[in-house]
Amino acid sequence: MHTILRGKTKEVVIGHDLPFVMIGEKINPTGRKKLAAALTEGNLDYALELAVNQVSWGAEVLDINVGVPGLDEVSVVTRLVQLISSSMDIPLCLDSANPQVLAAGLAAAPGKPLVNSVSGEEAKLDTILPLVKERGAAVIGLTMDDKGIPKTPEERVAVAEKILERAAKAGISIEDVIIDPLVLTVGSDSKAALVTLQTVELLRKEFGTNINLGASNVSFGLPERSTINQTFLTLAIQMGATCSITDPSKLGATAKAADMLLGRDDNSIRYLKYYRLAEKLRASEAEKGG
Repeated sequence: MHTILRGKTKEVVIGHDLPFVMIGEKINPTGRKKLAAALTEGNLDYALELAVNQVSWGAEVLDINVGVPGLDEVSVVTRLVQLISSSMDIPLCLDSANPQVLAAGLAAAPGKPLVNSVSGEEAKLDTILPLVKERGAAVIGLTMDDKGIPKTPEERVAVAEKILERAAKAGISIEDVIIDPLVLTVGSDSKAALVTLQTVELLRKEFGTNINLGASNVSFGLPERSTINQTFLTLAIQMGATCSITDPSKLGATAKAADMLLGRDDNSIRYLKYYRLAEKLRASEAEKGG
């Protein structure tokens, strides 16, 4: 099963039989004071800089979130999407809990964008799915509903089934729904990662849908976060995850190595190419820093 996203000219295909897709997470002001300040000041150049950097590190899709309290998000998301789309051709992922902001971003985005996200909550299903259908976009479905985040893999799969059924009724094909089984930190629940991994496995067996992860959430509050994130992402890819909203500069090499070890990289070409690229980028960043 393939989910096809398009930017101005570039097409990205996500599938279980294809290399893992990295969705750049950095254009999100949550926890990023510099970006929040720049958006508040109306300075979009910094966001564009983040976009360019993430693409350099291997992001094939860019997540765009402008959620700053008090900001005119509708205006800002429109301007930012137009700016990024005029500078690069990759698909965009519009990220907001506000339907009006999503609608504005979808209207400004070229090609076939991705919406982040809809959940099994009735209000979300009723407001977000019509936007996705009208725009001809794809959507990420979060496995949570009006009762919250289910504790077991089976319950999360049941929410996924509900989202898929409602999407189908709205005229959205299963190929255009990417399920996110939700990643919680193991710092507060030692079984959290296992539940997510088991959900990934069940989703692949039950529906064959593409599966997204917010991989870095798993290590929140713990030391050596990069080691935890890398290990978790590798396990998730082996289970069936096909894309992730994350930092490509930190997990790009892990994704490429996993693809190589799972036989998705003939003669290790993509891994070696990425290794050489990463060396150049690190050297360039060190030179600028020095």
